[in-house]
Amino acid sequence: MFNHSKKSKMLSKIIVGMSLIFIVGSGVAQQLKTAIQVAVDTNKAAAKTQTRIDRLNDQTDDLTGQYRNVLNQIESLRTYNKQLEAVVNDQRSYITSINNQMTTLEQTNRGVIPLIIEMIDSLAQLVEADIPFKLDERERRVARLETLIDTQDTTTAEKYRKVTEAYTIELDYGSTVESYTGTLPTGKQVDFLRVGRATLVYQTLNQEVSGWWDPKTKSFKQLDRRYNANIKEAIRIAKKQASPALVGLPILAAKNVGAK
Repeated sequence: MFNHSKKSKMLSKIIVGMSLIFIVGSGVAQQLKTAIQVAVDTNKAAAKTQTRIDRLNDQTDDLTGQYRNVLNQIESLRTYNKQLEAVVNDQRSYITSINNQMTTLEQTNRGVIPLIIEMIDSLAQLVEADIPFKLDERERRVARLETLIDTQDTTTAEKYRKVTEAYTIELDYGSTVESYTGTLPTGKQVDFLRVGRATLVYQTLNQEVSGWWDPKTKSFKQLDRRYNANIKEAIRIAKKQASPALVGLPILAAKNVGAK
């Protein structure tokens, strides 16, 4: 009987021990499951982080490409400015030469009228090929000249004076900076900023969206938001609302104006 009681106690201890092992084992299993889940979540987070890193690398490559493109545009602009300067100097010399002959214009009417007509045609081509700043105003100026040429009660000297006056206005655009309010082809009202004949940019009246005229596609394109602050400041300077300062603007090379 003693042996039977002793065996019963030992069996009870064994059962209790196994129960403890089972309980402890279950806890370890739960901890292991939790650790595995943490590892899986960590791997997913790492994958997302890598994706963001890859995206940033792509953006860096895009910005590098844009920077190189701007450098190419600057070089093209320098070449264009040299060509434009030569054209302007030639036109000024031509106008000066014609002015010296103003006293005899009426006597050489047959030769002068074709010249005036050709100058008006060339002016119309310039406006059409140029960046579209103040386009309505400039086209109306050309239209008035085209009407004037057929006016019988206007002297040839006056017709020529009006044409040279229009040329002078156009020539001055190449060396001035201005800002004015106008509308995009979409009808949206914006502030435009013109820098010579090289750059035409715009900014919405709430300063949230900016864009520029792309001479290659002959259309306005939206710019990156990082240009907003610089364009806003440049517009304020052009309107004489702020002191002149260097600002970073996108640079484009205006398309050369060819002969007929």
